[in-house]
Amino acid sequence: MSLLIAQDVCLAYGKKVLFEDASFTIGPRDRVGLVGANGTGKSSLMKIIARVQHADSGTLTFARGTRVGYLPQELAGLPEGSVVEAVMSTVPGRDALAERLKSTEEALAQAPDEATQLELAQELADLHAELDHFEEHYGRHHAERILKGLGFREADLAKPTGALSGGWRMRAALAGLLLQDPDLLLLDEPTNHLDVPTLTWFDDFLRRSRKALVLISHDRDFLNRQVGKVLALEIEGLRSYVGNYDAYKRQRAEEMEQLKARAAKVEARRAELQAFIDRFGAKASKATQAQSRAKMLARLEEVQLLDERATVHFRFPEVERSGRDVALLEGVRKSYGSHVVYSGLEGRVERGQRIAVIGANGAGKTTLLKILAGELPPDGGQVKLGHNVVMGYYAQHHADTLDKRNTILEEVQPLAADKPQSYVRGVLGAFLFSGDDVDKPIGVLSGGERARVALAKLLLRPSNFLLMDEPTNHLDLDSTEMLIEALKGYGGTLLFVSHNRAFVNQLANQVWDVVDGKVVPHSGNLDEYLYHQEQLRLAAEAAGAAEKGKAGDKAPGAAVTEKDRKRLEAEARQRRSTVEGPIKKEIARIEERISKLEAEQKEREAQLADPELYNDFARAKPLMDTHRAGKDELESLYQEWEAAQEKLAAASASLG
Repeated sequence: MSLLIAQDVCLAYGKKVLFEDASFTIGPRDRVGLVGANGTGKSSLMKIIARVQHADSGTLTFARGTRVGYLPQELAGLPEGSVVEAVMSTVPGRDALAERLKSTEEALAQAPDEATQLELAQELADLHAELDHFEEHYGRHHAERILKGLGFREADLAKPTGALSGGWRMRAALAGLLLQDPDLLLLDEPTNHLDVPTLTWFDDFLRRSRKALVLISHDRDFLNRQVGKVLALEIEGLRSYVGNYDAYKRQRAEEMEQLKARAAKVEARRAELQAFIDRFGAKASKATQAQSRAKMLARLEEVQLLDERATVHFRFPEVERSGRDVALLEGVRKSYGSHVVYSGLEGRVERGQRIAVIGANGAGKTTLLKILAGELPPDGGQVKLGHNVVMGYYAQHHADTLDKRNTILEEVQPLAADKPQSYVRGVLGAFLFSGDDVDKPIGVLSGGERARVALAKLLLRPSNFLLMDEPTNHLDLDSTEMLIEALKGYGGTLLFVSHNRAFVNQLANQVWDVVDGKVVPHSGNLDEYLYHQEQLRLAAEAAGAAEKGKAGDKAPGAAVTEKDRKRLEAEARQRRSTVEGPIKKEIARIEERISKLEAEQKEREAQLADPELYNDFARAKPLMDTHRAGKDELESLYQEWEAAQEKLAAASASLG
């Protein structure tokens, strides 16, 4: 049985047809990813399913009693009152149940006879049972648990909803939807306002749900984990695919290859038949056969290939090499009024690092980038940029500060004043602005189009130290993938903030966790960081359980049996292995690399000691450059080894 059957749904804005005769079904446990390029109508189709917008034609049939919950990209408003009360009030039926209880109690107090009293007493008991069930599933405790999972602190729960910022209002609205637990949950870019800890909780919460879901998201990893079916708005119409997003992309590619192969086969047959007709059509002895071939030719199928939408496709230009230290943060302090964000912040960015800055919302991630970029002066301390560092900075608000009176070409041309207009047009073409598109005023562009203009401006000003704050906001999935590929080939140093887990995992080789006004560095990408944090949590829980067992399970002075002693020793070894194992593995990797590099350096030094080498400078220079680079890398590896040893010592000390 289906929750929803959509038949022949059509929607157009003027001459632009978004979808025509779109039909699909959603089952009670379907997890559907709604995908398509920006402007193809994903949000519009979701609004139609949510019944907040009407299609031009077509029908939507819901199963009887189906409850639908919808989270739009832009929130209209929240109920008044405290945060927790506003979330609880979103559940339908609460007020009606309270009113029924009140009226029944009043009727019972005025009951004229015993029979009526008994009847009303039974009704009151049933209502209280119904209220208990309601409180268990939709009550304050459950509401508070969801709000805290979404990042609200205990003190925030009593705040009035009017005091919340836009991002926190969106989280409160999401909490209301999760509390309602509707049969069909519609989420349009729900992760846009979630930091890494909250996103991890939300991801797990959704995966435990057994209800139907329709999800729009530009985070590939999040989409892959959540959905088992894809509805794709393609050029040829709405298509349905089984599997997650990666499976959809694979099936789509296979479909295209199969159609190309079929088309090639048909064209080969067409050419063969036409050649026979051309050769023998005029001969009387072959006329019958030629006519037969002509009929066969007319009956050949026309294979319609799938059209592909244009996507952003660019690469960053070559950049000059910076010094080894790209940026240093020394004793940086920053406050907003009485709120201290940073006090004595220290940090170092080294050449070639790709650092993802993570942390709870409000921890100071964007403030950190603004301070590094020079957009925001620190209250104390200093930021030092290294030798030959040229900085580029992309932030969410940059797309909103473009001059709306300028055309796209006028906005970006000044950044390449020494280049011909054809070069600038070529760069804009890579961002899907071609032909007359470059003459569009900035003021008429969508959020995604403005983001692409801001990225194009970044490309026209080559830099070897790139700061990016939420660069995937307003980009569709394909454009996000293209940006990832471009950044993989970028030759400079990258420091970025992103809530997009796929983006972080594919690019980061270090994570900076902003906690309590400090930066805590971790090597690896986001998944590796989260795995490390989980291992530490499990080790701490195991240690706590062991201590509790020692204190509570044994009577004072009771002897520990040999079996218990061996078990406790094994648990201690396991805890130590869990905590120390990854660090020791990292030390072994560094030592192996140092050993190999030192051997290579000795070989190069022996060659460089030969006076004959310098008679051929063309042969000597690459060897000298390689030796110098090897020396720099060895110095970096020695520092990494020292840091890892200190980390191991600290971990060992914590284990006792």
